[in-house]
Amino acid sequence: MMKKKYRAVLVDDERLARKALRNLLTAHESIEIVGEAENVASAEKLIAEYDPDLIFLDVQMPGESGFDLLEKADVKANVIFVTAYDEYAIRAFEVDAVDYLLKPVDPARLQSAIERLDRESVNRQEPKQKLLYDDPLFLTIDGHLRFLRISSIVYIQAAGDYSELVLTDGKKGLVLKSMMEWEERLPENHFCRIHRSTIVNMNHIDRIEEWFKSSYKVHLRGVETPLSMSHRYAALIKQRRG
Repeated sequence: MMKKKYRAVLVDDERLARKALRNLLTAHESIEIVGEAENVASAEKLIAEYDPDLIFLDVQMPGESGFDLLEKADVKANVIFVTAYDEYAIRAFEVDAVDYLLKPVDPARLQSAIERLDRESVNRQEPKQKLLYDDPLFLTIDGHLRFLRISSIVYIQAAGDYSELVLTDGKKGLVLKSMMEWEERLPENHFCRIHRSTIVNMNHIDRIEEWFKSSYKVHLRGVETPLSMSHRYAALIKQRRG
């Protein structure tokens, strides 16, 4: 099978770090670098212009962080974080990142990240039938096979290679499915992504409040803590809810 080509953008405030990563990527024919950015503002422009398939993204940059970019820009691309700091790894997977590489980037780890990207791309290319709201599912949750209906899912959050389901009975559980897989299968007239890391059942939304930095808090009935909704998903959920 011919490997997928990825049009990539490098986002890092350090010119030498971008150069080092660019040199490592020359060994990977599937990666075509279409642009580089040194801050969030220039990255937003590049993303709008090229609509890349892949972003190699630094976390700490002057002014705004890599996470701020994901909140502000219309990022549909896969994201691989490249940073000198390991304390952001958990948050990186909460935003459904493909991988998290530490500087200086190890060529073997970079190879592993790209292989993982290839595997996820192949899975996404396989056509999957949309589920109906009352469809039953047999899922392995926390290592145990469980029967549930789609309608019993209140919301789903990313958890690395897994996703965490929160159900109407208050129970939670980890499932070996990515957010992309859920988004492809769930019925669009009932479920909507409100963040890179969160999909909600719109039937359980009580209210939506404006928050700071053009973000929102989504309150779900029966859920004590509200969920964050980034600005770029607000229009989508308004359209879905009619």
